[in-house]
Amino acid sequence: MTAPALELRGVRKRFGKTEIIRGVDLAIARGERHAIIGPNGAGKSTLFNLASGRFPVSEGRILLDGADVTRLAPHQINRRGLSRSFQVTNIFPNLSVFENLRCAALWSLGYRYAFWRALSSLADARSRAEDVMARIGLARRRDTLAGVLSYAEQRALEIGVTIAGGAQVILLDEPTAGMNRSEAAAAVTLIRKVTEGRTLVMVEHDMGVVFDLADRVSVLVYGEVIASDAPAAIRANPQVQEAYLGTAAHA
Repeated sequence: MTAPALELRGVRKRFGKTEIIRGVDLAIARGERHAIIGPNGAGKSTLFNLASGRFPVSEGRILLDGADVTRLAPHQINRRGLSRSFQVTNIFPNLSVFENLRCAALWSLGYRYAFWRALSSLADARSRAEDVMARIGLARRRDTLAGVLSYAEQRALEIGVTIAGGAQVILLDEPTAGMNRSEAAAAVTLIRKVTEGRTLVMVEHDMGVVFDLADRVSVLVYGEVIASDAPAAIRANPQVQEAYLGTAAHA
């Protein structure tokens, strides 16, 4: 049997005496698009920080393609095939769109730190960056500094950065936050396209985005998963409606 792309087993996280994540068990299949939803303060971003190695777990295990990565540093987990975005856009503002994507591609292509190597000579890194840039719709902004892009373009660039390194498991933290309706719709189209054949896990508050994009939805409330099912079943779940969706679930 094929191991899940990402699995959390009995994961707990405490800050001092306060337990934020309380025994989460979650298995995400390869190629699945999985959304994690829940009210503010439920622990969604903390869960992402645990899965990506940014926070150490207090108890439990985290497995990536069946391998235990519980105690690995974030860069080690990234090099094993997991990449993530953040709620606040996390790019190099003083580098161009192309330079951001090329930087993201370097390590996965086998390049290490070397002061004597000219980046302009790395044809494969250039090709990878150009390909991702076209896929995220920013080819015309190739030489534009990332810091002067529009907000929606910066979010698209960050998504590009997460896939430029070749990661097969992508974690997106509120990818459409702060976007208007048309920008969010464009972001959904982009995410669907660039994560084709990869495993996507996202935290998202926009229920339209969740139900449009996700194959499966998990609901986190007070650090516990209270339901994990197909979007239609989550929409109809009375416990979920009471805990999070409210009257919006009937819309």
